[in-house]
Amino acid sequence: MRVSVQRERVRFDSGGAHCAAWHYPGRGPGRNGACVVMAGGFAVPKEPGTDRFARRFQEAGFDVLAFDFRGLGESGPGERADGDTGCPVLTPRGQVADWRAALAYARTLPGVNPARLALWSFSATGGQLLEVAAVEPGVAAVVAQSPGFGGRAASMNAARYQQPWAMARVMARGLADEVGSWFGRPPRPVRLAGRRGEVVVLTTPDGGVRPSPLDPDGRYPAWHQEVAARSALRLVTYSPGRHAGRVRCPVLFVVCDGDRSAPPGEAIKAAARTPRAEVVHLPGGHYAPFQDAHEQAVEAELAFLRRHVGAAVSPARP
Repeated sequence: MRVSVQRERVRFDSGGAHCAAWHYPGRGPGRNGACVVMAGGFAVPKEPGTDRFARRFQEAGFDVLAFDFRGLGESGPGERADGDTGCPVLTPRGQVADWRAALAYARTLPGVNPARLALWSFSATGGQLLEVAAVEPGVAAVVAQSPGFGGRAASMNAARYQQPWAMARVMARGLADEVGSWFGRPPRPVRLAGRRGEVVVLTTPDGGVRPSPLDPDGRYPAWHQEVAARSALRLVTYSPGRHAGRVRCPVLFVVCDGDRSAPPGEAIKAAARTPRAEVVHLPGGHYAPFQDAHEQAVEAELAFLRRHVGAAVSPARP
């Protein structure tokens, strides 16, 4: 009798470095040939960022490729300098290139139909999927969960929940880190989340909590929950929502009505500019799809994926 593979470690090349990934082969007679390519939110590795959803998609018959961006998690170095401490340095351009490399690799997976590839992510990386889908016409569907769209609106929202002097210190650290990168200096880390007045990226009521809702029981100790300050600074000028009108595939916007980290209004505006948008509203804050609204999120996302990239069996219940 053949033993079913839960998931297997794989890797692919992107920009001369390797990206580490998990491949979850679709399970059971409902395996449908579709593949969901997944990555975590901003500076979130694949395990805390995708595990809970990847397993449910797999149980429903979908293959899954969940990967780490270059320089993050188990992936090889991306934009790093000699003497780097391991702090991830992420750039929108590099991440888009990694998404494209992941799609190219997914097309080669055994049993996967190259015409039935979907993208999934959340938070700032969820918003980034609009740019990826705009430049990759082969994408068949997108799930953008609690998506953030950066730019001025995101900066103003973050400022509402932070002390001005602390925000100024984050910006100053980011500028110093950016200048230091020109001379090959190691990145200056900044923590992803914390309380108001701390020098961190996010202090919103639902995003700046500790322990992280993505790792409430400390299951992922290798995730240091920090990023290079220059990477946080780049979010200020990055606006992937401007690509919405160029996306031709169906896009599911999973909007949390109480989201304080990625306010739902920006997602709804982006959906209005996306030709084939669908919007699902969930109760709760930014991480509700990982918490109390998890079942609602999974059901909505699977229904969308079945319609647009293939029929599948019902997911097994935990």
